[in-house]
Amino acid sequence: MASQLKPTPFNASEFLQNLTHQPGVYRMYDDAGDVIYVGKAKDLRKRVGSYFRSQVDSVKTQALVKQIARIEVTVTNSEAEALILENSFIKKYRPRYNVLLRDDKSYPYIFISDHQHPRIAFHRGVRREKGEYFGPFPNGTAVRESLRLLQKLFPVRQCDDSYYRARSRPCLQHQMKRCLAPCVNLPSDEAYMEQVRLAKLFLRGKNNEVVEQLIAAMESASAGLEFERAAQLRDQIGALRAVQERNAVSGSHHEMDVIGLYRESGFTCIHMLSIRQNAVQGSRNYFPKVPQHTQDSEIIESFLLQYYLNRQHGQRSPAEIVVPDSLENRSQFNEQLKSVSDSNVRVLQPKRGERYQYRALATKNAMNAVQSKLGTQSTMQSRLQALYRLLERNEPVMRIECFDISHTMGDQTVASCVVFNQEGPNKSEYRRYNIEGIVGGDDYAAMAQALSRRYKQAIERDNVPDVLLIDGGKGQLTQAEAYFQDWPHPPILLGVAKGESRKPGLETLIFGFSRRTVQLPADDAGLHLIQHIRDEAHRFAITGHRQRRAKVKKTSTLEEIPAVGAKRRQNLLKYLGGLQQVKSASIEQLANVPGISRSLAETIYYALRDE
Repeated sequence: MASQLKPTPFNASEFLQNLTHQPGVYRMYDDAGDVIYVGKAKDLRKRVGSYFRSQVDSVKTQALVKQIARIEVTVTNSEAEALILENSFIKKYRPRYNVLLRDDKSYPYIFISDHQHPRIAFHRGVRREKGEYFGPFPNGTAVRESLRLLQKLFPVRQCDDSYYRARSRPCLQHQMKRCLAPCVNLPSDEAYMEQVRLAKLFLRGKNNEVVEQLIAAMESASAGLEFERAAQLRDQIGALRAVQERNAVSGSHHEMDVIGLYRESGFTCIHMLSIRQNAVQGSRNYFPKVPQHTQDSEIIESFLLQYYLNRQHGQRSPAEIVVPDSLENRSQFNEQLKSVSDSNVRVLQPKRGERYQYRALATKNAMNAVQSKLGTQSTMQSRLQALYRLLERNEPVMRIECFDISHTMGDQTVASCVVFNQEGPNKSEYRRYNIEGIVGGDDYAAMAQALSRRYKQAIERDNVPDVLLIDGGKGQLTQAEAYFQDWPHPPILLGVAKGESRKPGLETLIFGFSRRTVQLPADDAGLHLIQHIRDEAHRFAITGHRQRRAKVKKTSTLEEIPAVGAKRRQNLLKYLGGLQQVKSASIEQLANVPGISRSLAETIYYALRDE
């Protein structure tokens, strides 16, 4: 009788090598495909890596690690989002290695009492007391975090009634500007109830309405020469803006699917976030088989039709489906989907707001999934084999390097050099070179200088590459040929020239010295590896150039930004609460300011930051 094949053991080192440092949630599965543990992390690689250290004291962790067959991750925008998503997954999967709270109906709420001076408090259990209840929340920690946030934003009391009645002077919370001290009648009833009303609006998710009312109050106070009150309102607006986008996962939409699409080097990933009951209930990556030269719109349309019309899912379509902008003829497709679906579904392509943030999050997860695929050992080996065939080389390629040049109108030129080995990117070997002493915009001279600085002592240090990729056409390749022409054993030189339309898959490869040209099929694995290396060199160069450019723009102010006139400066300062708040605002926050388009918001964002 043939023995049963054992499952392939989980390769922790390979998985961690390609894991992102972003915050998120990780799910551990056993051989049977069951989720055995769900956790959250501020830094996914560091947190997941801690399970696989050589010395682990916890017996529970040791037992858990032995049963791991695979790990899946979902990237979030912040650790707070990861907390809520972790609770959603724990309630859904009930993993045996998580601490499970009893699943009864005693969920915690935030309670605002119905007193002369209402209090905001934590509540669990029977709702007997008069007042308003906001929730339920997934756990007590979420409520307490929200209460701490409310205390910083709205100076409404959170003390018990017995403590409130016994006060004869303001307490420490008043000195910390977290309570108006209604216990000693410092504020008027109208002023206190206004803060209570704003807190209720905030708990209902009407953040923009709260900010607009505070802006109106600030302008009124300023016009009335009440500058101290205007300053307090300005600070309150700034604090609200700082937290307005803190939690994109816990939104106000009850039922929605969000689609993110990312394509790179022959891989296509569609990531779906399923939002039900105001929370992310799950996420999943799909890697469809995509013929070459297929447009993004066709990929999205085919996926939507196959996914939502496949009755094997056993569930009806959600009320809303958020899709990328690449889907063409959205209205026409929306009607088609309604006609064959059993629900009145809407297909949306948001330009801003909460739905837009959800879609950005889905796209980020799709990108993370593709980049993890690109770095896996099996993918790298298959692509290396295809590269060997292209180079007509029998012995293995141990080191591949690639150069790229980045500048803005010839200013702050930076050259990048990235290094790949048989395991993928070797980021510790990456280098950047600030190019000086050349005519601005002379990419040929910049390439010559970068090569000279990179390989000046390469033979002595034994780091001469087997293959050198040059991102560019014959001009850039000529610089490499001139530098290596006297070397006894030069690397294989390969120029990567973009096609006329500059689309991936249309590149022409130019061999150094012989000038032989090759144009591989768009689905060739060797071409995908070259594209991946070229894109990594481009990314690394762009990042270095932006950092260098930012150093000379540290003195940038709103007055120096093109297209930002007096009226727009006034709107930015008024809407966001001050110059520091403008400098720390996200692109989405800037784009929400009246008169500021998204393209202008991006211009302002990068002008005021070291990007």
